[in-house]
Amino acid sequence: MKTTLILPDALYRRIKVRAAASRRTVSSVVAELLETGWARERRPALPPLPEFDLGRECVDIADRDALWRTLDAAPGR
Repeated sequence: MKTTLILPDALYRRIKVRAAASRRTVSSVVAELLETGWARERRPALPPLPEFDLGRECVDIADRDALWRTLDAAPGR
């Protein structure tokens, strides 16, 4: 699709330099930058996961029998 964009001179110069450095067209650089911007906007930043100090482990989860004994002994079961 053909369209007209009105860009600040300094921005256009930066795009043109990038296009020349990568031997691409200005249109392909603008399209790539727009796609990158859209992709970032679509993926909202996730907040960091909380961290908890739960102390030392109570059971080796690789030991299935010990794990089940611990789960069966848990309060509320």
